[in-house]
Amino acid sequence: MVTDFLQAYTTLLVNHPEMISIEIEPMDEGFDEITIYAHSEDVGKLIGKEGKMINAIKTVISGCKAKGGNNYRVNVKAVD
Repeated sequence: MVTDFLQAYTTLLVNHPEMISIEIEPMDEGFDEITIYAHSEDVGKLIGKEGKMINAIKTVISGCKAKGGNNYRVNVKAVD
């Protein structure tokens, strides 16, 4: 559910939607780490001014936490 949302939402924001990939890795500390891989030109668009876009994404994902019970950490990494 989280992966599908992130894939659909992030592809709408970027110039290179074919470069978007999402990985979710369960961690030992009781949370899942989500890594969004995007083209280096699109990383700034995903983070947004003063981090507002990535914070909005984190807010929506926290709603998934209420349903699934998992905590999430979100990272954005550039891929060339």
